[in-house]
Amino acid sequence: MRTSDTIYVAGHTGLLGSALVRRLRAIGYNNLLLPKHRDLDLTDSAAVRKFFAQERPQYVFLAAGKVGGILANSSFPANFIFENLSIQTNVIHEAYRSGAERLLFAGSSCIYPKLASQPLTEDSLLTGPLEFTNRPYAVAKIAGIEMCWAYNRQYKTQFLAAMLTNLYGPGDNYHSTNSHLIPALIRRMHEAKVSGAEQAVVWGTGTPRRELLYCDDAADACIFLLNLSEERFADLVGSVENPPLINVGWGMDMTVREVAELVAEVIGLEHASTFDPTKPDGTPRKLMNTSRLTSLGWRPRTSLREGLRETYKDFCSHLTESRSTLEVGT
Repeated sequence: MRTSDTIYVAGHTGLLGSALVRRLRAIGYNNLLLPKHRDLDLTDSAAVRKFFAQERPQYVFLAAGKVGGILANSSFPANFIFENLSIQTNVIHEAYRSGAERLLFAGSSCIYPKLASQPLTEDSLLTGPLEFTNRPYAVAKIAGIEMCWAYNRQYKTQFLAAMLTNLYGPGDNYHSTNSHLIPALIRRMHEAKVSGAEQAVVWGTGTPRRELLYCDDAADACIFLLNLSEERFADLVGSVENPPLINVGWGMDMTVREVAELVAEVIGLEHASTFDPTKPDGTPRKLMNTSRLTSLGWRPRTSLREGLRETYKDFCSHLTESRSTLEVGT
């Protein structure tokens, strides 16, 4: 990508999307298309067609979609499959129609079978049953991979699907029940600390293992991939036998209990957490095999402790902004 190229970041206000914008701007890319949701509803096929016809972005980062934790996925399965299918179908198709040079479709490690061999390799896709709690979301993402592959074969597009491990960082959703692991832990433990509660309650048994990647590292990996040489990128997207799929992760994991202990340490919560086994655990383990990505020359840089510190700062800044808004309103 040349710094003068037109780059569209779909989902630029989300966790990955906002990190992509930060990273792109930091390394000199300023010709960014960042329409707000009120100006472009990605579930509206006519609106997406008009946008691509007018703007004709040369590169597309498809980081938009409906995301959430176990409770959100279990409570709103229809929303998760409909919105994600609609968004990715519209964007991928119009990127093809408008002649985009490359597209990166951001997915999730939940596409892999619940009991697949660890660490998860790209060729384990569709080799077994999915985790039921987020099956609609996972099926939508699998459809996005298949769509990229089909368009590459039929139309000679260069669309790559990057499956990301669990992301966290500034700009996350800190909802107490509908968010992912790290933001949920940060909010509950912060509230326990402020209220002087004896313990913070963590959902599940604490035994599942999770791999975590700082959002700015994930953004860096996505930009790295779209900037690969023609030869290397063609190796990723040009196969008839294998989908244009690559894992993006840290390469190591921890138990939820260990993650909770580290979050508590960063926040300064002195009391131990308690686990609620009546709540779902989700997939036992989702460690990604990232050997394909590391062989290309990319590795993450942000340690979990460092990333948690930055994420907690972001959470506290949101609390400060909320209080200021209330004070102004009164």
